[in-house]
Amino acid sequence: MTVQTQLLAKAQQLCDQRGVRMTPQRLKVLALIINHHSSISAYELLDLLKASEPQAKPPTVYRALDFLLAQGFVHKVESTNSYIACCVLGHADHCSQLLICDTCGFVEETHDDEIAKLLRIKSEQYGFSIKHHVIESHGICHKCQQTNND
Repeated sequence: MTVQTQLLAKAQQLCDQRGVRMTPQRLKVLALIINHHSSISAYELLDLLKASEPQAKPPTVYRALDFLLAQGFVHKVESTNSYIACCVLGHADHCSQLLICDTCGFVEETHDDEIAKLLRIKSEQYGFSIKHHVIESHGICHKCQQTNND
């Protein structure tokens, strides 16, 4: 079973458990994001979706993205206005750190419980309760660093 197949099956299972509907279009948008292996914009998704659904319009993609975000199946990369597939579907208290390459655009999702703990402690000092966080860090990925050094 491929990673894509596993993620799609897990997403469907979570939808069934939550009593929400994973429509064929939502599943297709999630599959496109997973297959992209990097961040992808809504309009890039629309172009890919039109290959199998020529009638697709921007609201189709945005409605699917809203659902996928609400279910925690994708993350929005705010600084680049793009989306990536979540690598830990169904993880409670899921807080992510995104490492974004400014050279090639690659986005790596990481999880560090210590960072999440430090943020929670700091926020509590101010009487603030964190429900969700995504930290975006920009830099240059290992591959681009190697290419620049050659």
